[in-house]
Amino acid sequence: MSLRPIGRILRPLVAVLLTVYVLWRASPSAVLRAGAGTDLRWIGLAILLVVIDRVLMAYRWIVLLCPIDDASRPPMGAVLRIFFVSTFAGTFLPASIGGDIVRAYGLSQLNVAPGQAVASVLMDRLLGVVSILVVGAAGLFFARTGDLASTRAITLSLLVGAAGSLAAASIIFSERAAALAQWVALRIPVAAIRTIGAELTRATRAYGAFHAELVNVLAGSIAVQVLRIIQAWCLGRALGIEAPLAIYFGLIPLILLVMLLPVSINGIGTSQMGFVWFFGRAGVAEPQAFALSVLFVALGVIGNLPGGLLYAFGPRPPRT
Repeated sequence: MSLRPIGRILRPLVAVLLTVYVLWRASPSAVLRAGAGTDLRWIGLAILLVVIDRVLMAYRWIVLLCPIDDASRPPMGAVLRIFFVSTFAGTFLPASIGGDIVRAYGLSQLNVAPGQAVASVLMDRLLGVVSILVVGAAGLFFARTGDLASTRAITLSLLVGAAGSLAAASIIFSERAAALAQWVALRIPVAAIRTIGAELTRATRAYGAFHAELVNVLAGSIAVQVLRIIQAWCLGRALGIEAPLAIYFGLIPLILLVMLLPVSINGIGTSQMGFVWFFGRAGVAEPQAFALSVLFVALGVIGNLPGGLLYAFGPRPPRT
């Protein structure tokens, strides 16, 4: 039996089971009371910040198309359409990986080599994770709340993310690491995967000549993480959560790492678990933390809606 149908069933099941379990722990009636007096002014401010972060996210991916020759680079309108449609598609796919696949595939349909298309998305994801780690480490340092920084799960999350980012970055800046990755790719038994792996390694290595662009994208990625943290803080204020902004800087990056796990749909379930567990360490009641998680996921869905409108009513880009 193919693993794909199992994944299609398992991920929604994980999302539902985690959400139901965390909701049961928090008490549905208490969650409803926590959300009853939501201040819509703070919600409106959070939505405005989502618009800004989506613009920044689109900009950083456009910058990451720098290794693609001008003759092969698709029109800006087509690139933007692919980006926003992929964010909408990611709403219904595993974590953010599903949206990344849609984005890479869409770009490859516009006269861009598959390796370059995948590499641009991979670099976007890598620098996004690095920015989460940078902001999270700084946030934990400045939050100084109880034993947050010494909690084993938090430390492990940062270490795993840092190790993965370092391994991927080494392919870009280290000839030896790139050669090793190329050697591994050429020994993959499936011919199609072997070809794609070798091409992806070469395309990723090309970014080693674009240091300024990578720094630019990293700075934009850090700005996106800061905006997401402030969005969560606005949502917390809407719910009457009194935790200071510094707490959000320490916790939201860690929750974002949890939401990246491709075990559910759009971070549903994992986000509820992350918010309740991490904010519980900061003294926030479970019903309020659960309500905050729901608003945070809903805010992301709102930010993805323009992609849905483009998909439904926008012009279809011609294939080349």
